[in-house]
Amino acid sequence: MHIILDKKELAPNVKMLKVSAPLVARKSKPGQFIVIRISEKGERIPLTIVEKDDKIGSLAIIFQEVGRTTKELGELRKGDHILDLVGPLGKPSEFRKVGTAVIIGGGIGIGEAYPEAKAHKAIGNRVISIIGARSREFLILENEMASISDEIYITTDDGTKGHHGFVTDILEELINKKIKIDLVFAVGPPIMMKAVSEITEPHRIKTLVSLNPIMVDATGMCGGCRVNIGGENKFACVDGPTFDGHKVDFELLIKRLNTYIAEEKISCKMH
Repeated sequence: MHIILDKKELAPNVKMLKVSAPLVARKSKPGQFIVIRISEKGERIPLTIVEKDDKIGSLAIIFQEVGRTTKELGELRKGDHILDLVGPLGKPSEFRKVGTAVIIGGGIGIGEAYPEAKAHKAIGNRVISIIGARSREFLILENEMASISDEIYITTDDGTKGHHGFVTDILEELINKKIKIDLVFAVGPPIMMKAVSEITEPHRIKTLVSLNPIMVDATGMCGGCRVNIGGENKFACVDGPTFDGHKVDFELLIKRLNTYIAEEKISCKMH
């Protein structure tokens, strides 16, 4: 069992937990994730590793309460236990000196954008961060992102903070200003990652996206997380979760993400 060492509410229905997992913390790298199961009868859900502390052997995870399991996870308190925690899973992100990296995080995806931006900054890349949310109250990790960014731009759909619009508006502005961009990394809602990839493709800017398909075993056996990359089937759990944004079939990804919406609503209602 894994004890919850700390718990914070970052935004409405968005929580951050610090969980004890010394072996996983020691091995994990940016871009990887874990799968947890709260109880014996609980479902397995994948969660991004936002930060780790090797000294105390802990992992920080951020999640939004949208389904039954995340709601149950959100009800746990400091000192409570999580039954199973498996990881690190997925391929770690690769980092090298490229010049300027634009890191884009939308909504809960900012939690995954943070370790990516931090790693790029650590190896000497210039980091331009663009983070967005529906409104001011849903923005997370703003200070943390600012602390490791050379430039940071904030957008909100309703204009309550920063640019009134979308993260893609800022990306287009940077491109139009002839800012030299060597790499773009985007994570967030699939429709946002699709839009980012469509903007960068004509300019031949390398674009990486982190995908969030439905997962079951997360070890490559079930095929539930399959995604189409450049006409080939890949498993996000073992081949990803990061892929070339210009090769992703986003329409198929979005369609598959909607597969169990009806069942999830029933499950939440029963809970």
